[in-house]
Amino acid sequence: MKPLLLLVHGWGFDASFWDGLRACFTPEDTLAWDLGFFGQPAQPAPPPGRKVLAVGHSLGLLWLLHQRPLGWDGLAGINGFTRFAKAGDFPAGISPRVLERMLSRLATAPAEVVSEFRARQGCTAPLPGMPNAEALAAGLQALAGWDARPALVDAALCGQQDMLVSAAMSKDCFPEDRIIWHEGGHLLPLDAPDWCASQLYGLLERL
Repeated sequence: MKPLLLLVHGWGFDASFWDGLRACFTPEDTLAWDLGFFGQPAQPAPPPGRKVLAVGHSLGLLWLLHQRPLGWDGLAGINGFTRFAKAGDFPAGISPRVLERMLSRLATAPAEVVSEFRARQGCTAPLPGMPNAEALAAGLQALAGWDARPALVDAALCGQQDMLVSAAMSKDCFPEDRIIWHEGGHLLPLDAPDWCASQLYGLLERL
């Protein structure tokens, strides 16, 4: 039985974020969870008896590492991190003030906050639904406070032009021999789905 690819999106997106990458696989070999940023969360259990390669994009990887929702057989991050906010022992992180400003605006303008964030990363597609301000706020709080270091992944697919997760941040989160670089930015599953799929195929074959 083939291993299952379990996909978890990042902040400001939903399960449809993975549609391009999932098209590179047969439908029964992928399962995309939804964290509920645009409606109700959906995290159906994988079919019993199948090995699981869990893949988190951006916050999705930190969410997997923090929540540990299931026992996986392999783990990969795409534009991911094991900590996001800057700290004394994590100088490459994002300033907490950035997250605080976003959080302060969410209550009154959630669609604007999310749309602006997505646009900064290069995604100008319409929002997939009505923003869930409570879930989005919880996501920002997770980015500000969660720390999953040290954590070992089987592979970390990183973008050399990622404007959110810098190269220094990636190197502080992952062992150098686990990082695989692509010339793209923060939305590799959207912008380079074929490349992401080829890397994941290799991981699946090793399970």
